[in-house]
Amino acid sequence: MAQKFGGKFSPDGNTETNHTTSERNSFDGATPDAAGARSNVMFAPAIVLVATTFSDGAIPLALGLIGAGALLLSAWLLRSGLRAEAEYNSRKIARRPALPRKIISSVLTGIGSALAVMAHLNSFDILSPLIFGLAGGGLHLAAFGLDPLKNKGMEGIDTFQQDRVSRVVDEAESHLAAMSDAILRAGDRGMEKRVEQFQRTARELFRTVEEDPRDLTATRKYMGVYLRGARDATAKFSDIYAGTGDAQARTDYAAFCSAT
Repeated sequence: MAQKFGGKFSPDGNTETNHTTSERNSFDGATPDAAGARSNVMFAPAIVLVATTFSDGAIPLALGLIGAGALLLSAWLLRSGLRAEAEYNSRKIARRPALPRKIISSVLTGIGSALAVMAHLNSFDILSPLIFGLAGGGLHLAAFGLDPLKNKGMEGIDTFQQDRVSRVVDEAESHLAAMSDAILRAGDRGMEKRVEQFQRTARELFRTVEEDPRDLTATRKYMGVYLRGARDATAKFSDIYAGTGDAQARTDYAAFCSAT
């Protein structure tokens, strides 16, 4: 996403939000969305299938709609599966995804392809839809690969303790997501960057605790009570600043984010 340049002499710049040499670049730790254009384009075949069978009669239309539904569900599962795989790959210790979304997506692509062929046939022929279905599912699997099928880096780790960490991290991530939503109401790009930096620092701690669950006791207060307070402080600041533009509230909130 494009961002305008900022600084001391930019229209929205001030000395309080300037980057120092010790401050990390705003793109540090940023990763592109794993479900990019190559997964988004998978929604197109469903639209084409409905358009090409809409006026061919009741049976072709019914087959086309069912096939389009299978293809849409396949594309949606693919996006989710790619994101789950990216999250798995970003961690040194991770559980395999509970649902093999990419594999299921390939199966649904095969089913949708077979139904698309059936919808356009003028005679009964089971072989052609089967061939196209197997080809479609196989090509989909070759293009996007399998889901992670085993846990990573969990040999010798207490799974009960790891489950506790997962629950705490999930709760902490929900607080960070709420902060992202809240800060948008302020309409201040400088404060959005502060929140992003705050979140990167918090997620570094999450990864540390996931790699060594013994750190949970020492960090649980931060991951629970403190992040909950940060979420509430962000919401309060956004409500105040959006309505009044209070410079002191902005300064106080910036100092709060920098203190972490």
